[in-house]
Amino acid sequence: MRKQKLFGRSLLIAVISILSLYISLPRKIPVNLEIGKWRIEKTFSLPGIEWQLGPLSFRRDLEIKQGLDLKGGTQIVLEAQVQDLPEVEKTVALESAKTVIARRIDLYGISESVVQTAKNNQSYRLIVELPGVTDADEAKSLIGQTAKLEFWEMPQTAGPESSPSQAQLQPQPQPTNLTGKDLQKASVEFDRQTGQPVVSLVFTDEGREKFAEITKRNVGQRVGIYLDGAPLTVPVVQVPITDGRAIISGNMGIKEAKQLAISLNAGALPVGMTVVKETNIGATLGKESIAASVRAGLAGLLAVAAFMIIVYRKLGILADVALIIYGLITLTIYKLFPITLTLPGIAGFLLSIGMATDANILIFERLKEESARGLPLRAAVELGFGRAWDSIKDANVTTLLVAFILYNPFEWQFLNTSGMVRGFALTLTIGILISLFTGIVVSRTLIRTFYINNKK
Repeated sequence: MRKQKLFGRSLLIAVISILSLYISLPRKIPVNLEIGKWRIEKTFSLPGIEWQLGPLSFRRDLEIKQGLDLKGGTQIVLEAQVQDLPEVEKTVALESAKTVIARRIDLYGISESVVQTAKNNQSYRLIVELPGVTDADEAKSLIGQTAKLEFWEMPQTAGPESSPSQAQLQPQPQPTNLTGKDLQKASVEFDRQTGQPVVSLVFTDEGREKFAEITKRNVGQRVGIYLDGAPLTVPVVQVPITDGRAIISGNMGIKEAKQLAISLNAGALPVGMTVVKETNIGATLGKESIAASVRAGLAGLLAVAAFMIIVYRKLGILADVALIIYGLITLTIYKLFPITLTLPGIAGFLLSIGMATDANILIFERLKEESARGLPLRAAVELGFGRAWDSIKDANVTTLLVAFILYNPFEWQFLNTSGMVRGFALTLTIGILISLFTGIVVSRTLIRTFYINNKK
């Protein structure tokens, strides 16, 4: 049973390592060989991942995503014109504008962009980072518009058994004169009967009359709510609504309800945006930074690998193999999710390499202590891993706590909100979690297979 379990773990590690190696390889591999009269100049391209099952799909190009400091691009700082809004609504308007601009950037096709809010006294600003953008004027015109919220009538479409000629006779969606200017407020409430979150709409006096007319002629039909031409929600009108108050319900959680309310308020509270600063970052900075980071990383890896082999000999070789597997798995995670790498993010990755090695050192030192007590090798290894785990767990939990504070996932204003600091915290967290797997599972399996068995 022990051998079967060990074989299963070894097979799992081998499969994970091979898959991680394939994903970690560059998608384009140039080959330039010259042997006598034969010369080969060719670039081999490796495909990404494309998987689809019904409505579910997963696509990744498996390229490393680079941040603004590595890839170059444009940073735009926008000032929100919120002087005429009540104090309590300024923050809501800023968050609404952030949501709208992020949506527009996604539609524009700019990948790995960052949109952050910044408040200082009476200054309410948005910081927009657009990696790889060369046409900054087009990007500014795109994100500088005021949000446009529209209500569309969505007549019933043809059924599945309708003929093509019948389908052509079906009425098309029609815009109405009801817009975001007619919406006073959108907020999250809870249904008294089901306890589920819903979004409550309150219209202005003029909007109440418009909405009443729309709902009267669309009972049983859908009314689409669009923001900047993209559908937010398409609810069904159950009964005519004449009091200017409506409820959007459905199978949505509190997070989805809050997001919908913010998006709706973006149309209800339109704010002008003024460009106050524009910074172009050249790609040369990124190339130099990447080259220096790669050199530093390789030098550190070689130094760590040499140290482990010199001090721990065969155990050090196994630790280096586990470290290579650690690196492959980490790069795989970066590509699959994907993770945007910045210079601080690379620093977090390099720091996590040292922590992964530290786990192996703790294990090996515990193993030495147990062997010095005269225990058999197998018993010394198992006890060494068990006792080292307590130290490894405590050290990594405290580091994970610090990384959590730096990442600030709940957007607490009294903590850090910088994107680059968050990148450092994210790569550090991923590295720690993977190092726990490689230090305890991979290293233990390698030692059981290639160290204990060879000592018999």
